[in-house]
Amino acid sequence: MSLYAWLMLASIVGPLALSFDKKVAFYKWWPSLFAGIAANMFLFILWDSWFTQQNVWAFNESYVWPIRWLSLPLEEWSFFIIVPYASIFIYACLKAYFSDVWWRPKVYYLNLFFIGLCVLGLAFYANRTYTFVNLSIALILLLLHQFRFKTQYMGYFWFAYFVHLIPFLIINGILTGAATPNPVVWYNPNEIIGFRITTIPIEDTIYALTCLLLPISILEAIRKP
Repeated sequence: MSLYAWLMLASIVGPLALSFDKKVAFYKWWPSLFAGIAANMFLFILWDSWFTQQNVWAFNESYVWPIRWLSLPLEEWSFFIIVPYASIFIYACLKAYFSDVWWRPKVYYLNLFFIGLCVLGLAFYANRTYTFVNLSIALILLLLHQFRFKTQYMGYFWFAYFVHLIPFLIINGILTGAATPNPVVWYNPNEIIGFRITTIPIEDTIYALTCLLLPISILEAIRKP
C-alpha cells in the first residue's frame, strides 16, 4: 500500500474497532454521522479538486496510488471519510465520558477569538487562494454558530477540536513532509501565508476546524430530538 493509504488505515482502525463501546455506542450515530460526512465530502472534494487543478497543491506520485478521480488520488477521497469519522469519534467519546462544564462558559469567547483570527487573516492574506477559501468557510460557520444557531454542543465541539488537533497534526505532519524526504502533499508557497507548524501550513488548523464543525453541525441537527 502507499504511505498515504497506510496513514488512513492507521487512522480508522482504532475508532472503528471502538465504535461498539457500550457507553459511547458510536455505531448508533452512523445514520446522522454519514449524512454529515457526505455533506463534508461534497464541499471539500469540489474544493480539493479545484485546488489540485489550479496547482494550489499537488500529490507526490511516489506516495499515492495512480488511480485518480476528479484529479484526486483514491487516498485523498478516503481522507474525507476517515478523518471526519475519527475526529467525530473523539467528540462522541468526550460527550460520553467527560463534562463540558469547563468549556461552556468559554464558547462565546472562543468563537469570537477564532472569528477574529479569520477576519485578520482575510484582511492581510486575501490574495492567497488556500488562505482565502479556508478562512472564509470557517468564518461563515463560526458566525452562524455565534449569532444564529447558538447551539448547546459548542462546548463539546471546542473540547474535541483541541484534543483532535493532536492526531490531526501528527497525520498532517507526515503528509506535509515531516517524516519523508519529499512531502506527500505539496503546497504552493504563493497560495498560503507561509507560517508553518513544523511542515504544516498554519491554515490547516482552521481547515481542521471546518472539517470537524461542519459534519458535527449536520449530525447534531439530525440527532436533535
